[in-house]
This record gives sequence, structure tokens and C-alpha cells, in this order.
Amino acid sequence: MNYKKNGLYIENISIQRIAKKFGTPSYCYSLNKLKLNIRNFKKYFRSINPLLCFSVKSNSNLQILKEINKMGMGADVVSKGELIMALKSGISPKKIVFSGVGKTFDELKFAINKNILLINSESESEINQIEKISKIKRKKIDIGVRLNPNIDSKTLKKISTGKKEDKFGLTEINFLKAINKFKNSKYLNIRCLSVHIGSQITDHKPYAKMLKVIGSVIKKSNHNFDFVDLGGGMGIKYNKETKKLDYKKYNSIIKNFLNKYRTKIIFEPGRSIIGDTALLLTRVLYIKKTRKINFVILDAAMNDLMRPALYGSRHEIMASIKSKKMIRKKHEFVGPICEATDKFLSVPKFQTLREKDILAICDVGAYGMVLSSNYNLRAKPSEILINQSSSKIITKRQKLNNII
Repeated sequence: MNYKKNGLYIENISIQRIAKKFGTPSYCYSLNKLKLNIRNFKKYFRSINPLLCFSVKSNSNLQILKEINKMGMGADVVSKGELIMALKSGISPKKIVFSGVGKTFDELKFAINKNILLINSESESEINQIEKISKIKRKKIDIGVRLNPNIDSKTLKKISTGKKEDKFGLTEINFLKAINKFKNSKYLNIRCLSVHIGSQITDHKPYAKMLKVIGSVIKKSNHNFDFVDLGGGMGIKYNKETKKLDYKKYNSIIKNFLNKYRTKIIFEPGRSIIGDTALLLTRVLYIKKTRKINFVILDAAMNDLMRPALYGSRHEIMASIKSKKMIRKKHEFVGPICEATDKFLSVPKFQTLREKDILAICDVGAYGMVLSSNYNLRAKPSEILINQSSSKIITKRQKLNNII
């Protein structure tokens, strides 16, 4: 995404042209940025040759998953629906990991029938459930067990997953207890130690602490794991102030770990693959001026992009036509929904704007469309895939008649 002659473009198409053709609000993805992100991720970790399982919860669009499959990635899923979508996209069952704290009997049975690579379990009760299904089916099931390493990932509180007060995984004591209880089971093959400490992590130090804990637990368990699933969580630059994760240092830490423990690494990247590939195009409905604030009321709302309301996250906003003339007054970009939290961004100044102008909310590829809803009985937006000079709809805009 860049400006050409003051017009904002996705690849070779101006966002004004896209908005005119497909309407607003619309999610627009750059296919070439997606491919570049995957190639770079593979390059960062080439020396350890990990299995990459894309986190489907970050973006479950079928066409996006098909493109990810073409690039050789597997999938990390957290529900039966995500598993069905991953399989429908062509991803091999032997590249699929099923995570999550609350898998139902039906979901476990479905995953077992599909012969996926691993079911990563997060409680002793769930392991018992898997063993019951395995006995009925008279087959041995490959599982992972998720460890809660009690590591603070120093990220947003609402997307932390690796501290002892978080619901995810087993404490060290309970993890070791589960390994001892089930490692000689006739129906279970414990192949993986799994962890995931949070999302939007931009510092390698929490990962270094995590690997130290994993090494210690492996020694105490006296068990050989075929896989260590390190989860994902690698952050992206949502703004100029955001630090970028040092992948070289993270790779070096993992290599040192692998010198001691012979195992295959699994990653579950989501945001780092898809996050910065997309813009949410929106139109200015009204500009309401008060003495201290210009409220820029958009046709996109929190039902289209939930992250700012849910996490307090920040997404930069760009104008479709760049202007050097700035208005030095607070601008608050808000949606039309009847909630005070329906706002996207507050800035101390912004370029001149007019009603009906097209704007782009940046870096919305991850946890954007997947978190959208029909709140206020609003139709969900369309999704558009851009490939150089071509564009195609990959999700049609909902029609109210299909909702009501």
C-alpha cells in the first residue's frame, strides 16, 4: 500500500477505484504482500525448517487459506468449523494442529476421524475424553499437551495467554502429572509439547524465557517429544512507534535450544502473515465539528472492525487522496453504532477532509473480518483480493434480506 501521485494504491489499483466498484466498507487484501510475508517468515527460520501452521482464527477466508496452502503452509485451528474450512481449502490433514481449551466430544471425534497431525490438549479431562474416543475407535491418537509456562509476554493484557492466571494450558506440575499418567497409554501417543504465550509480541526476550522453561520441563518429564509447538504471537508494526520483533535473535535462541533437544519445531503464525496485508475501506458520512474535536463519522463501525473497541488497539488511517494541508485540531474517527466505544482512532491533527471522502483503516488482515458481526443489524462487509492490476470478490457483501 503506497501513494502514487497523491493517490493511495493497493498494488496497482487505487482505493478510490476499488471503493467505487465494490462499495464501502470493504476489506481489501494484497495477494503479493501475503506471499511476501510467507516467504520472509520461511527465510527467517530456514535454518531450523519448522512446520508452519497458519492460525486460522486470525483470518478464515477460504480464498486466503487456498493461497496460504499454495505457499506450503499448514493450519492451526480452534474449532470444528475452522478445521472444515482448512480441509476445504486443500490443506493436508497431516499439516493441521487442533488447539483450544474447550473442544467438544463432537469436535474431538471429527478431528480423530480426519486423521490430523495433532490434537493439542489443554487439560487432563480433555485427554481422558480423547482416550475414550480412541478406545471406541481402536486406534492410537497423536496428541500434544499444552504447557502454561507462566511467562508475561509484555503485550496487551486481553491477548496474553501464557501467565498462570490465564485459562490456557497446564501448569508445570499438572503438565508433568499428565505426561506420567498417559505416556504409556495404549490409545494415546504424546508427540508434542505445546505453548503459546500471547499475541502481538515484539520482543524476543519473553520467547527466550519460554524456551528455558520448556527445556527444564522436558528434562523433568523424561519424555521424548517429536514436536515442540511454539505457537505464534509475532507482532507487526501497527504504527511508527511499534517495535519490530528481532527474528534473527529468536531464530538463534531456538537453534541453541535444538542443540540440546532433538525435536521438530511447529509455529502457528497468524497476524505476522496476514495482519499488514489488508485495508478496510470506508467512506466519510459526516464531519461534526465542535470547539475542540472534529468527529469524522464513517460508514464502517465496530461491527466491521472490532479490535479497537475490544482491545483498545490502534490502527492508522490514511486518506485516499493525500493533502499537505493539515487541520491542527483533534480528529476522532468514529462509527455510526450506538456505543461510545465505536471509535477507531484519535489524532491531534489530520489532513483536510470532506464528506464522502474515502479513507483506509490500515493493517486489518488479522482479527478483522473474523470478528465482524451483525450488531445493530448491520450487514457484514465484502472482502476483495487484489493481485497487481486485478481485483475479485472473495466474500460478497451481506444483504439485509439474508439476515432478517
